[in-house]
Amino acid sequence: MKKLFNILVVSFALVFSSSAFANTIGVVYDSGGKFDKSFNELSYKTAQRVVDELGWSMIEFESSNDAQIEQGMRKVADRGATMIVAMGFAMADAIGAVAADYPDIKFVATDICWLDDVNNNMYQSCYKEHEGSFLVGMLAAMKSESGTIGFVGGMDIPLIRKFQGGYEQGAQYVNPDIEVIANMTGTTGEAWNNPTKGAELTKAQIDGGADVVYHAAGATGIGVLQAAADAGILGIGVDDNQNYLHPGSVLTSMVKRLDLTIFEQAQAVENGTFESGIYILGLAEDMVGFTVDEHNSSLVSSDMISSVEAAKAGIVDGSIAVADWSQE
Repeated sequence: MKKLFNILVVSFALVFSSSAFANTIGVVYDSGGKFDKSFNELSYKTAQRVVDELGWSMIEFESSNDAQIEQGMRKVADRGATMIVAMGFAMADAIGAVAADYPDIKFVATDICWLDDVNNNMYQSCYKEHEGSFLVGMLAAMKSESGTIGFVGGMDIPLIRKFQGGYEQGAQYVNPDIEVIANMTGTTGEAWNNPTKGAELTKAQIDGGADVVYHAAGATGIGVLQAAADAGILGIGVDDNQNYLHPGSVLTSMVKRLDLTIFEQAQAVENGTFESGIYILGLAEDMVGFTVDEHNSSLVSSDMISSVEAAKAGIVDGSIAVADWSQE
């Protein structure tokens, strides 16, 4: 009996030890919604990968408005998160405050790269969206038959103007006379989650002659891609690879590899090699780009890919300059 008791005690201690020291990833989604098929959902899928491959647990908080972010982030921290991922620029004030109060938790801030890091516990990542958007702008111009293409942004902010600017410059690199019709969905966080408005803007651009439309609009982009497919023109996805949403109707997607950022930082926490700092990530780091897969390979020729890859090399070596419209 005593031997059995000792075995049970040891077993309990091992279980307790495992749960006490297991890592937990916390994800705080922005108002675009967890299942936006884009920015937020990519972070969710990556967090699930952390759970599946690294054996972590996961805590989530989905904010319906910006006022909830800091409170939700603190709840995630208090529930035992080892690493917290903050999705988007709107979380800057919250993550700055919470990271200062929880020095033992590591924080990954996406689209945030200007905060004071008092505890050296914050990985801040921004991306050169204008570089990746330049490449899909080239593809849009090469594929357009009308000489007119479109862009639908989400919230009218400097970040989204980076997408628009790169796209227009890439299109003009191919065709200096191309016309670009551009619209933003709104000026509040609701602009990220309005597929109906996205579809309306896309239809208006199609009426204006656009035969390729690129979105950088979160869940609003679902409506953009649907309207493009319904009208028989081409859409371009963003952040995650959205080619699968409408096979044969999505020309490509401008991917932003925040999935790699999140997973690699989880690995760093796991291995004790986490390094705080500000990181600006673009084509040179393979953290933005365009996608070709079984869903769009019939739309993108080898000559088109070769032209885009040559431009990518030029951007990386500095012989092609892409202006950052968020700075203008």
